[in-house]
Amino acid sequence: MDKKLLQAIRKGNVHYFYTSWTWRNKRKVILIRDNNECQICKQNGKVTVGTEDNPLIVHHIKELKTYPELALVNENLLTVCENCHENICHPDRLGEYKKKKAFVNEERW
Repeated sequence: MDKKLLQAIRKGNVHYFYTSWTWRNKRKVILIRDNNECQICKQNGKVTVGTEDNPLIVHHIKELKTYPELALVNENLLTVCENCHENICHPDRLGEYKKKKAFVNEERW
């Protein structure tokens, strides 16, 4: 892996990593490997493919910040849908990200 990318991850600058061409190319490889399908849904007998409104996520099985040396290792990457990603990363917030709060206009004079 590029030394700059590794240093950026170790310093907590994951944005630099996720916007790099190295990551973008690796992401494409993993999506192709996984047939552009959520692998967790597939294990459960369901087919979930990415769309423009709901793109697939290439998930790091071992967390990027904790294991930066595994950032580009194929065996550490998995294609998942947004719902499965939320369940993996934030099981305590199950479904919260989809709930939109109604706009409330409170005038305060």
